[in-house]
Amino acid sequence: MARSLKKGPYVDERLMEKIKKARQGEIIKTWARSATITPEMIGYTFGVHNGKEFLQVKATEDMVGHRLGEFSPTTKFSRHGGRMQRELEQGAAEKEVEKTKQDTGQ
Repeated sequence: MARSLKKGPYVDERLMEKIKKARQGEIIKTWARSATITPEMIGYTFGVHNGKEFLQVKATEDMVGHRLGEFSPTTKFSRHGGRMQRELEQGAAEKEVEKTKQDTGQ
């Protein structure tokens, strides 16, 4: 559900202070995943904490209005299992072998 227009977007005050003090190109570490990206943040690189480490997120124009946490996933996708997945992976491996044989000239 969207935040009330009357209240405006949520931006962590400490994060805004860090942005004002930071130089362009410096990584700004933050735990404020719920902070909304505003136009003042464009061009800065944020180290957004995902629960284990800080993932680098460079704010661009098309990110305005989104939350910082959307660009720092907290879970790691391993893969789907089953026979069908195994067959797909074997097919991809065979194509890779064919490609390397063609590249080497054999």
